Amino acid sequence: MIVLASQSASRRALLSAAQVPFEALSPGVDEEAAKEALRADGLDARALADALAELKARKVSRRVPGALVLGCDQTLSLDGGEDRGVMIDKAVDRADAERILRLLSGRVHHLHSAAVIVLNGEPIWRHIERVRMTVRPLSEPFIASYLDGDWDECRWCVGCYRIEGPGAQLFAKVEGSQFAIQGLPLLPLLDFLRVRGVLTA
Repeated sequence: MIVLASQSASRRALLSAAQVPFEALSPGVDEEAAKEALRADGLDARALADALAELKARKVSRRVPGALVLGCDQTLSLDGGEDRGVMIDKAVDRADAERILRLLSGRVHHLHSAAVIVLNGEPIWRHIERVRMTVRPLSEPFIASYLDGDWDECRWCVGCYRIEGPGAQLFAKVEGSQFAIQGLPLLPLLDFLRVRGVLTA
């Protein structure tokens, strides 16, 4: 069994569907404060996702000695243009979500999905996947109706979308793993768990 250092419904669903035995514990991390501190150190989107995933796993690992603790995080960075590399956070409110969707409209961004496993406070495995996401041009009526229909769910997601739900309508093209888009580089994780004997090879 592993311990998931997250209360993310999407990650729990992915592990359950893959029949990975796990329990979920909240890491109790102030993500915004941690993010700001790490950004101040100059971390890019990829490194930031990795560092936050490790932080969450380390925090929970202190409470469960001897357990394999999985921490995950996702960051989003813009591609192309003057704001290339700029990171987008979760929306703070509905107006911010509209701003984010307008910013993503008709352009490419990258999702960085990081997973780190910590044992007794030390990382023993990590993996980061980058997915290239092309958003189609979004009309104002679409943005309004989309948020009307999915706001209660998508408000918790970086980029304001759930690819497994109505958020699929935002995209013209996706290059990479659907699992990674949902917040977990699942196939590399399953491979590691087989090597460790958590899953049958």
